[in-house]
Amino acid sequence: MSKCLIVTGTDTGVGKTVFSAALTDALGACYWKPVQSGLDGETDSETVARLGRLTPERIWPEAWRLKTPASPHLSARIDGVAIDPETLAPPRTSLPLVIEGAGGLLVPLTPQRTFADVFARWRHPVVLCARTELGTINHTLLSLEVMRRRQIPILGIAFIGDDHPDTTQIIIEMGGVPSLGRLPRLDPLTPDELLRAFHDHFDLRVFQEASA
Repeated sequence: MSKCLIVTGTDTGVGKTVFSAALTDALGACYWKPVQSGLDGETDSETVARLGRLTPERIWPEAWRLKTPASPHLSARIDGVAIDPETLAPPRTSLPLVIEGAGGLLVPLTPQRTFADVFARWRHPVVLCARTELGTINHTLLSLEVMRRRQIPILGIAFIGDDHPDTTQIIIEMGGVPSLGRLPRLDPLTPDELLRAFHDHFDLRVFQEASA
């Protein structure tokens, strides 16, 4: 059974779903979003399937699909659903599995448990997606501190956005973790352009070794 790679972000909207699509496509992996909040429009699983060119059998169904677009703990309460984080376990697959969290590490699944608590129990390597724009230094270093306190394995940081070398360098120096690469803004954002950008800016071997 192959290892899992977890993709999380410093906060919501950093681009981790687009990165997850590129990573899943490049690895020939399966994808799983444990909890989806908000079902209006395209879900993250549908976005990954479209941008990563994944067939339905490579997309594992969410453990919880919540209608309300909010933090999972609030969305579940509004929807009348009880999330049990202790029952969350990665699906068994012969292929590598990319798991995408919701929002940042401390997004609450319940009033008592966060995604970070689940990742700490799983002990799979985590890719931290961080934007390169203003505010990213604080958010990224705080996220790294959260993972270290819970002894969550850190594979490295995937930067997303325009090139700001001073910003990324100080994060790498102060955070003490490797940069895995930077996914630039893509216009148009198509499956071909996304995969090309991933291969141009990341070393696939790093992810292959971590998921072997």
